[in-house]
Amino acid sequence: MEPIEVFKALANESRLQILQWLKEPEKHFVPHEGIDMRTIGVCVSQVTEKLNMTQSTASQYLSILQRAGLIKTERIGKFTYYKRDEDKIKEVAAFLNSEL
Repeated sequence: MEPIEVFKALANESRLQILQWLKEPEKHFVPHEGIDMRTIGVCVSQVTEKLNMTQSTASQYLSILQRAGLIKTERIGKFTYYKRDEDKIKEVAAFLNSEL
């Protein structure tokens, strides 16, 4: 884990919001056709719509979260799905608890 990258990723309200939404995706998104949002994730178009931003901005935010290791991706056909990396988030919490 690179703490600085994680903190940079979390230093934006919209990126924090994305992580919160992905914690319980069924409460915040309409399922994409035949996709289990808990196991596969949420499509970038769903995040874009929820953020009310351009797709390029939403994609950039998701990419920052992915580089920090906070979310994982899965490509199915022409769609990329995003979900939280719960193990990495637990690692960040343990780091905060032990180091700060």
